[in-house]
Amino acid sequence: MVCSIVTAIFKPKKPSCLPPCRNQILAMATPNRPLINFSVRSSGFTFGPYKRQVRFFHLGLLRANMMTWLTIPFLILGLGILVAGAEILVKGASRIALMAGLSPLIIGLTIVAYGTSMPEMVVSLQAAIAGQADISIGNVVGSNIFNVLLILGVCSIITPLIVAQQLIRLDIPILIGVSGLLLMFGWDGQISRVDGVILASGAILYTTFLIRQSKKENNPDVTEEYLKEFGEPVPKTGKQIFIQIAYVVGGVALLVLGSSLLVKSSVAIAKSLGISELVIGLTLIAAGTSLPELATSVVASYRGERDIAVGNVVGSNIFNILAVLGFAAIFSPNGIQVSNSAFNFDIPVMFAVALVCLPVFITGRLIDRWEGFLFLFYYIAYTAYLVLDATHNQNLHIFNNVILFVVIPATAIALGLSLIPDLVRGKKNDTGI
Repeated sequence: MVCSIVTAIFKPKKPSCLPPCRNQILAMATPNRPLINFSVRSSGFTFGPYKRQVRFFHLGLLRANMMTWLTIPFLILGLGILVAGAEILVKGASRIALMAGLSPLIIGLTIVAYGTSMPEMVVSLQAAIAGQADISIGNVVGSNIFNVLLILGVCSIITPLIVAQQLIRLDIPILIGVSGLLLMFGWDGQISRVDGVILASGAILYTTFLIRQSKKENNPDVTEEYLKEFGEPVPKTGKQIFIQIAYVVGGVALLVLGSSLLVKSSVAIAKSLGISELVIGLTLIAAGTSLPELATSVVASYRGERDIAVGNVVGSNIFNILAVLGFAAIFSPNGIQVSNSAFNFDIPVMFAVALVCLPVFITGRLIDRWEGFLFLFYYIAYTAYLVLDATHNQNLHIFNNVILFVVIPATAIALGLSLIPDLVRGKKNDTGI
């Protein structure tokens, strides 16, 4: 019965009179071809014995759109569960560490630092183990671009951000170095387990260095800040220990559940829209997993803690490359495959974003509002490029030419001019004038 119905739909009454576009229409029936690419010209063919076929394909396109809209709530739910899980995990782990006698400073630099990057880590791990390498690498690369361009852009528009001297001398060069290292590791099209061990070892060394550096400087303001944030006394009772362990277990469970929902719904959306998983990872997932950094930095800007907003973003980006990609590559069965698109465009963009931080941060050790608008513009331009490229828009080459030959040179000139006062001031200090 079913075979008869299918035959009635697809079998023409006059096979000798097939119009040229029929083969194009039938090609749309193949399951490997996304229905989002359905041609409007072909869909206009509604006369003769093929009227039922065209209705069938319109129904398929409608079904694809419905599947997309039905999947979006699961993606949002996954993001919410993911962020909540990270918050609960950090809360429980911090209090257990306090009970164990660790100082609030060490807790802030280790548990909390890794905790804010936990959404990226769990999503990349889940995607790498499931074989969705594009989501795994797109999540990290997209998060790093999002953190600098959008988060610092928004925060510096709220209020100009102060840049600590240590960030300019140490952390930004480290960020540029690890971004270049990722570019080098992706040269052969794969981040292997050996590469992952190197990256993860770098994360451990960087964390150890931060702890020693903080103890060495012994800044009373920083110590007081961490004490205020994480030093709330917790009674060492059996009940409290059980509660905090429950927080940790519950946080981990929520992270696993949220990441699973997020990855599966993202893959479903990518397939239904006919776009790559890499684009989904670079945009939706990257923005979602960066919500903790966004919230922390925006709140810090409103409170006037302007140096924390910058340090949070730079530190998170370093952790993303070293810890998130490192551990994801270690636990992935065959390492993380790096697509040509990611290696040729997205990772170089991430490297360029890290590189441009240096001249922006040096100018007066401040991120001004105009620089914040510049960051925000570049994030919008980057996202627009991804959308135009994914939809194969015919105006993409015009967009590329405007960015390459107008916007980027104008930005370079503006940054160069803004550096002149600092260079003149430095020469005056050297000559003793």
